[in-house]
Amino acid sequence: MSESPEHTSHPYEALTPDLVMDAVESLGYPCDARVFALNSYENRVYQVGIEDSSPIIAKFYRPARWTDAQILEEHSFSANLHDLGVSVVPPIVDDSAQSLFEFQGFRFSLYKRQGGHAPTLDNFDHLLSLGRALGRIHALGQVAPFEHRPTLNTATFAEASFNFLLDNEFIPRSLLEAYTTLGRDLIARCHEIFAQVEYKSIRLHGDCHPGNILWRDDVPHFVDFDDARNGPAIQDLWMLLSGDRAQQTAQISEVLEGYREFCDFNSAELLLIEALRTLRIMHYSGWLAKRWQDPAFPHSFPWFNTERYWAEHILELREQLAAINEPALEIY
Repeated sequence: MSESPEHTSHPYEALTPDLVMDAVESLGYPCDARVFALNSYENRVYQVGIEDSSPIIAKFYRPARWTDAQILEEHSFSANLHDLGVSVVPPIVDDSAQSLFEFQGFRFSLYKRQGGHAPTLDNFDHLLSLGRALGRIHALGQVAPFEHRPTLNTATFAEASFNFLLDNEFIPRSLLEAYTTLGRDLIARCHEIFAQVEYKSIRLHGDCHPGNILWRDDVPHFVDFDDARNGPAIQDLWMLLSGDRAQQTAQISEVLEGYREFCDFNSAELLLIEALRTLRIMHYSGWLAKRWQDPAFPHSFPWFNTERYWAEHILELREQLAAINEPALEIY
């Protein structure tokens, strides 16, 4: 089993508060020396105080994760949604209509600060509003797919993570056989389920969990399109569901009532929900492993890569193998 690595230099170590302020000031925003790191691990995100003005958000992209073309494609999608009146937070553009900038080796973008709180997912009025907003997002998303950003599927999310964990010996020897057998069974089952459903791959938010939705003035505001990619529409809906089967049935019915006011929905995609949940669970473990050389990860996720973690992860995957074979949700 791979142990926690010794502390090694990482590109983000050069991203000091002074560098953050210098980068922001290079675009003409005079900083007032207030820099607060926000809760972000994949990238680094800061609230930066601006003299005689509201603070702004500065997002510094993880080196080598996305190409410039992929980042700009995400920026364009969120800007187009904003232009259509959908409440998203697009990047700020300069006088040359540029939204992606570079400073001392770091690519970054700036955003207006958006306040709010997570939506209340047991409030059906909130679910109806979320459905309407996502219907509008997908109405634009289905016009044409992303050209540069990846596609969500079993190979890119589950298989890639599964192989990385095995190739880099993250799984304890005592649990290796159980993890390997279970992982292969789940991957095969996900492939089977995706093959059963004919769906259109559209542009998605990609990571539409409640933490990326800010509720304010009875309106959902969507933030952080960093994981935007092509995939089935249900990917942006299923993370709004919780509770038992009856509760999820009521929730998805309410979401889709609002969604269908603006965009058609293929009910066959409901069969993908547990497969997509499986992909997310497997991808998350792989993501933590791939980022383990970043000093912020062992510090923030000290429970990861312990024998207890992997035993609990295997138990979660066993539960998914049962859930994935349950009938799809039915809507009212």
